[in-house]
Amino acid sequence: MGFGGAGLSFLDRLRGKESDDTSGNYLPARALLWLIAGFGLLLLPQWDRLPLWLIAACAVLAAWRWLAQYGRVRLPGRLLRTGIMLVLIGVYVATVQGRFTVDTAASFFVLAVGLKWLETRSVRDFYVLFFILTYLASVNFLFHQEILWALVNFTGIALLLVGLQVLNAPELPNGMTSGWRRLGGMFLKTLPIVILLFVFFPRMSPLWSVPLVSGEARTGISDTMRPGDISNLAQSSERAFRVTFGGEMPAYRDRYWRGLILDYLDGETWRQGQREGFGPLGRVAVDGGIGDLEPNQYDVLLEPTDQRWAFALENSRAVSDNVFEGMADLFRFRRPADSPVRYRLALEEEGSSPEQQSPAQLRQYLQLPAEGNPRARELAGELRRTMGDEQVVRTLLQRFREQEYFYTLRPPAMPDDGIDSLLFDEKRGFCAHYAGATTFVLRAAGIPSRVVVGYQGGESGAGGDYLIVRQYDAHAWVEAYIDGRGWVRVDPTAAIAPDRIESGLRDAVAEEGSFLEDSWASPQRYADVALVQWASLQLDRINYQWQRWVVGYQGQTQMDFMSRLPGGFGMRELGYMTAGIVGAGLLIAGLISALQMRRGERRDAFRRVVDTWHRLCASAGVPVRHGETPSVLASRLAKAEPAAADSARLFARMVNSHYYGAGKDENGGEQVKRMRRLLATMKRQLRKRQLRRSRTRTGKSSD
Repeated sequence: MGFGGAGLSFLDRLRGKESDDTSGNYLPARALLWLIAGFGLLLLPQWDRLPLWLIAACAVLAAWRWLAQYGRVRLPGRLLRTGIMLVLIGVYVATVQGRFTVDTAASFFVLAVGLKWLETRSVRDFYVLFFILTYLASVNFLFHQEILWALVNFTGIALLLVGLQVLNAPELPNGMTSGWRRLGGMFLKTLPIVILLFVFFPRMSPLWSVPLVSGEARTGISDTMRPGDISNLAQSSERAFRVTFGGEMPAYRDRYWRGLILDYLDGETWRQGQREGFGPLGRVAVDGGIGDLEPNQYDVLLEPTDQRWAFALENSRAVSDNVFEGMADLFRFRRPADSPVRYRLALEEEGSSPEQQSPAQLRQYLQLPAEGNPRARELAGELRRTMGDEQVVRTLLQRFREQEYFYTLRPPAMPDDGIDSLLFDEKRGFCAHYAGATTFVLRAAGIPSRVVVGYQGGESGAGGDYLIVRQYDAHAWVEAYIDGRGWVRVDPTAAIAPDRIESGLRDAVAEEGSFLEDSWASPQRYADVALVQWASLQLDRINYQWQRWVVGYQGQTQMDFMSRLPGGFGMRELGYMTAGIVGAGLLIAGLISALQMRRGERRDAFRRVVDTWHRLCASAGVPVRHGETPSVLASRLAKAEPAAADSARLFARMVNSHYYGAGKDENGGEQVKRMRRLLATMKRQLRKRQLRRSRTRTGKSSD
């Protein structure tokens, strides 16, 4: 018998019988639905970084809980829940493969939220899950700060709040409408305080910061270049960065955004000869705004790359302190850019004296594999025997310009000795093909040269206020070292497809029809449709201003804004002002609440009459007891003061009719008048009773 009972207990736990214990804490289905809807919406900002199995697991777990609400399935018991948890955690551990970053930690948090659905049985569990999902919304901001995703997060929080209201008042008529109206009112009341705190609350840097770098590749250029890499990147219309100029924008052909140098050829792959060291852990300062832009300055708002390199025009110098100039006139961050970064540079006039390079430095720019591409080496030898360095460069560019070389996003597969195949057979390639081949020939001719990778071009944003540089603007070109001139830009693409340098990739491959052919959903693919182009640019401008003035409103930007106010605010003044705003806000909120309570009391005439009756009872020696009904109170008053018994019982019946009677009293004003007259009668009866008592006491005392 004991064994049978134990076996039954085990099966009950396995099948979820423990849910019966919470029958007194029933969760309304509508409240649960709002919570699930909020969960689904808050998962959207993480769809691009969460593994598919995790998204599917969360969907299945939430659906399981929803079906259990209607008795279609049973929630798992403790043992089954433990088994499901161990299996999913095992899959998670196998997926992350020992990597621990903020990214993987956030993924584990999402898994924990998904598992929580299986034990959401009581009202208490609802509250726990509500607060967990609210925290999930804040986690989303670690990875997406764009205005669209901010609206998604706020909408998800609003769904959670509506679910919370439904939980506490499930039978309230028009609950959804009144819930949204209440949320709107709360939002409008708190919005001024939120704006004031946002503007004036001191933005101090944290004592420590955790990098978000996950090790996962992001869209953008890398520190290696194979022949087809950049052509693949050219099929992406994602933003790389935006640029705002203090003066006139450079001409399209002069917009060469240098990023990194590849100077070592490993077979068919170009790499960096010297790997850049890693800085200390932490996050790069995302705020580089320091006042108004001067005519020669420009601001760059870079999208996250998880890399340290920054992009800049030639002859630039760093203005903001979150970027510095490294080797070969390249600019770097001290830590990887794991979130949008704003930095400032200034253009300077080109120096008269060229950059000097030592023989040892120049030798690294002559490195070539020992074998391979014999025809390219022979071409270099022919040029070298009869020409100087500058003439070799001009002749090679003239060859590209005059012969039938083609610029294409559909380059053919190159076999071994790909440079020979490109130069002498196929003659079809993208910028990476031609930059790599040009550098090879120049080095074989004894001219130090290197591949530069970055972006070229950029389209004007809405109103022409800034430039948008996209991934399809990625470009590779060559820099050759010429005695007496220093490093000189040599771009074979400009000789083969001048449209690419003068107006952009779209025009360069217009006949081929290959522009964004794999990105059917990209608005940039349909730039010939005016409405699509206008809407895309307007949305980008909204998001750009959001990034600059809301997301990027950090310490330096805040101090710059404060310095423009009368009196010159510093950190101490900001602290005092913040404390004053908080105090004033609390005081105003308290006054408004008090006024609303008083106003509500004035509006409720019936409540005032009942309060007067309670005071009358207390003066007669019958104080109101906690939880006492009107009928009980009237009975006690009738027992203490028989003269007012009938009036007290009639008054109690009228109170009960008002609160608990069937249907709504359409003539409430008349009822209040009758109650006031009855209350006046009750007062006279009690007063007469008190007078008789006082006369009786006076007569006894005179005797």
